Amino acid sequence: MATLTTRALVAPLILLAVAVALPFVAPPYYVQFASKALIMGILAMSLNLLVGFGGLVSLCHAAFFSIAGYTLALMSPKYDPASFWLTFPAAVSASAFVALVIGALALRTRGIYFIMVTLAFGEMLFFLFHDSKFAGGSDGAFIYNKPSLGIGSFNPAFLNLEKPIVFYFFILAILIAAIALLTMIVRSPFGHALTAARDNERRARALGFPIFRLHLTAFTLSGAMAGVAGYFSAAQFGFIAPQTLGWHVSATVLVMVLIGGLRSAAGPLVGALVLMGLEEVLKSATEYWKLAEGLIVIGIVLLLPNGVRQLLTLALGPDDRECDLPHAKSPHKGDAHG
Repeated sequence: MATLTTRALVAPLILLAVAVALPFVAPPYYVQFASKALIMGILAMSLNLLVGFGGLVSLCHAAFFSIAGYTLALMSPKYDPASFWLTFPAAVSASAFVALVIGALALRTRGIYFIMVTLAFGEMLFFLFHDSKFAGGSDGAFIYNKPSLGIGSFNPAFLNLEKPIVFYFFILAILIAAIALLTMIVRSPFGHALTAARDNERRARALGFPIFRLHLTAFTLSGAMAGVAGYFSAAQFGFIAPQTLGWHVSATVLVMVLIGGLRSAAGPLVGALVLMGLEEVLKSATEYWKLAEGLIVIGIVLLLPNGVRQLLTLALGPDDRECDLPHAKSPHKGDAHG
């Protein structure tokens, strides 16, 4: 058991050491790029709570991501930084509320119909923000200053998010908290019930599991976490546009989930880093980078059906401590006869 525990910690500790050292050895451009990649990793992990653990493929996740960004833009003064302690809870709550409303309607369907309903809601929100002037219309909305972490007159330099290195480490801390939260969720009785419903909904329903409530709770939590990513994305770039609500953003995040691995809390983070790093390299290498990226993604999906984290399993051997897993103890497996 000690060997398994040590082995399970090797890769995360190496990645954490690299992440901490990065701002001190890399140019500012790559620090900002890494911040963007970590933010997209949070978004991918939020979607994986639905796809990997709930078996629900949503194509409106970009809407929750963008709602938080628009909330920050609408609450930010034009010339002064907005208070993080006011805007962050408001933005995440707005995303969670929209997810709750959409989930309450969309979760009455299943399979391809669920996918199409979420796609429809995403497109409705896209046109709402695109055609309405209250949030800048098709031109989008600007955020001229990053939110302030200060409280009253207490606003030290090491909490100034305008500094790329401070912003990076703050995002890194948020990412670690998100991984810890997701791991706790999927290992909890709620997480086991969610995976039980994913594996065999009919049996889970027969055992008395409240399937609709399970799915709606997961949908809302997932939307809230997408809002966390959307808030910091808008803060980083100082801009939010209707294009970020489009289905293509949701599809890109879904690809990150598939590349990273469906049955791992932190796997989609690896998928986000791989996909965004791949794009960065290919853009500088060829003008046909989209074609090359597509072929590489197809190759990864075909050769590594469990995601790139499968490479770690092949190198170190299977780890029984993975948090999700197809073999995780689920409530519905206690009675083989239902």
